[in-house]
Amino acid sequence: MQLGDKRVMSKKGYWIAIFLTLIANIVMLQMTVEAFFGEEYERIYIYSTISIISSVICFLTFLRWRKNEYD
Repeated sequence: MQLGDKRVMSKKGYWIAIFLTLIANIVMLQMTVEAFFGEEYERIYIYSTISIISSVICFLTFLRWRKNEYD
């Protein structure tokens, strides 16, 4: 992080955030499928919501990384 620059995170920090949110998506997908086949329908909405939020965070992080990388 530099004081005079608009950069908030380092490039490595962006990549860590992207990978962690992708890992969360994979885990939530697996848990959603297991809940569906186990007929635990109330849990499907919880896992799907967490996955959607994680996807949005991943996409926004990617956009910020791309802006910092090519700006």
